[in-house]
Amino acid sequence: MLSVMLCGTMSLPVFAQTPEIMGSSGKGFFYRLTKNYQPTTVAKISFEDSARIERLIRAGSIYLSLRDAIALALENNLDLEGARINPKLQQSNFQRASAGALLRNVNNSISSGPSSASLGVLAGANSLGSTGGGSGSGSTGGVLSGLSVQLAGSAIPNLDPTVFVNAQFQHQTSPLTSTFTTGTNFLVTSFKNANFGVQQGFLTGTSVSLGMGNTLGYKQNSPNSDFNPVDQGSLSFSITQNLLNGFGLKVNNRAIRIAKNQLHISDLTFKQQVISTVNNVVNLYWDLVSFNDSLKVKQQTMGLNQQLYTDNKRRAELGALAEIDIIQAEAEWKSSQQDVVTAETQVLQQEMILKSVLTRGGFNNAAVISARITPTDHFDMPTQDAIQPTQDMVSEAFQKRPEIEQSQISLEDARINMLGTRNNLLPSLSVFANLSNSGLSGNVNSLPVPITSGGQIVGYRQRTANDVNAFFLGGYGSFLSQLLNRNFPNYSAGFNLNIPIRNRANQADLITDELNYRQSQIQDKQLQNNIKLNVINAQIALRQARAVYETAVQARKLQEQALAGERRKYELGTSSILNVVIVQRDTTTRGLAEVEARSQYLKARNALDNVLGRTLEVQNVDIGEAKNGIVTREPDMVPAVGQNR
Repeated sequence: MLSVMLCGTMSLPVFAQTPEIMGSSGKGFFYRLTKNYQPTTVAKISFEDSARIERLIRAGSIYLSLRDAIALALENNLDLEGARINPKLQQSNFQRASAGALLRNVNNSISSGPSSASLGVLAGANSLGSTGGGSGSGSTGGVLSGLSVQLAGSAIPNLDPTVFVNAQFQHQTSPLTSTFTTGTNFLVTSFKNANFGVQQGFLTGTSVSLGMGNTLGYKQNSPNSDFNPVDQGSLSFSITQNLLNGFGLKVNNRAIRIAKNQLHISDLTFKQQVISTVNNVVNLYWDLVSFNDSLKVKQQTMGLNQQLYTDNKRRAELGALAEIDIIQAEAEWKSSQQDVVTAETQVLQQEMILKSVLTRGGFNNAAVISARITPTDHFDMPTQDAIQPTQDMVSEAFQKRPEIEQSQISLEDARINMLGTRNNLLPSLSVFANLSNSGLSGNVNSLPVPITSGGQIVGYRQRTANDVNAFFLGGYGSFLSQLLNRNFPNYSAGFNLNIPIRNRANQADLITDELNYRQSQIQDKQLQNNIKLNVINAQIALRQARAVYETAVQARKLQEQALAGERRKYELGTSSILNVVIVQRDTTTRGLAEVEARSQYLKARNALDNVLGRTLEVQNVDIGEAKNGIVTREPDMVPAVGQNR
């Protein structure tokens, strides 16, 4: 018992959690003065589902149309919720760039969502977990996130002004070997020092600083000083301008321009995620419809096999059939029962996968977990598909696909970045100018001045105001007056020049950036070629899917006629139970083939809309509602309890 208690006590720190950083919500003058140094409030994520799903539940069933499924995904899907954060991250990046800081990488990957249930995966774990593998244009940031953006190239100036203040008090005792200078063998010095100023960089490559140094109450035990204590210091203004490396607006504002482009890319990335999520929901929904249709076909087959078994059993009791015919019919009936159970499992899996996409809390709500999904939309094959020239479809895809614009912006960012690496090839040449004013004021030293004769001190006398320059007499006000009147001006100007002799590192940086740019151009061309190929393949796939479906419908109808004829022959005694079973299996296969062909046609049509960038347009998705996570459209009509749909 004691050991258990000790183990429990040792494990307590494991469960401790670091509290979240909470933003301040203060008001008043002090808050306005200090708000830049306090954390900003970031809204928490709500994991509660929208009220729409509750409104769709009737008598333990979720009556779900495709429009409502898409609306639920826009309101609740966590992939979309995560994508909504990216524009805010890029806004923070823009704020960093406006201050002259390094950009940080933002993960722009796209989640494709889970795949449909598979008969080979009874637990459905693989389907539910396959949420990765998106086609993202960015990479996940790590420990050195953001360093790759500006690590190469000329340095960008700090654009936020910085105020510096430092103060100190010092007391110092220094033993001396001679009294010639100070009049004492140990010099005791005490003073208070205060320095303050402001400095800032500008996009032109200019750096400016203004500062003031104060040494107050400077006091020594030296009788040789005319003034003791004294106030002294200086007021200085300095300016430095880069003329080669780090010169020019286009070089120094490149991070700001890239950050603006990334803001637009984040909007395009969010649109891509919306397209991917809607496309995934459409496929999952129609797959659920297809699985239900397959289940109906198998249930119908099971009913026919059960009826055949019942009829054979009755005929055997009358002595018209052998016992083996009953066994064969029962075996076929049990086999069809197994097929129904497997199909029901697949439907249940698909419902759970679809719920995981349409809810935030996953399976926290018991009512949602237990509710069965009843699809209210059923697809009717159109008489014909719209015919559009391939070149027109390719042009449409180039206009509507977000990836095209993203690629062009990425190329522009690469060109902007190369401005910095090219500029970094130049030597560093800067000119500077410093202006400063000094001042000093104090009181007459009260320590007596030693009177010497023949190297010996023979007496002391008191120093008076007539012994010193009266201009320096006074307090801190006199010191400030000297600074403002520039009684003691100092000037300096010059230049600094640094020339790397071989400059190999900077040459390598530029070559690397140029080669990376060439690779990006190749990838852009590959993207365009892939889109053209995907458009052509999607057209072919849609035509083939329609042809397969039409053939499957005719084959199913003919097989049903063949089954009816074979059953009639069996009833007349001119056919065997084996022939009936074989024809029944073929009929089931034809029925399932028709369902599968219709499903493939739906996927082909959805894939064509996707490669053309029409998904949001076809499904009537408002990108503004997707950004807000609120769909204003009312749910579709839900049937009352007991009403058939």
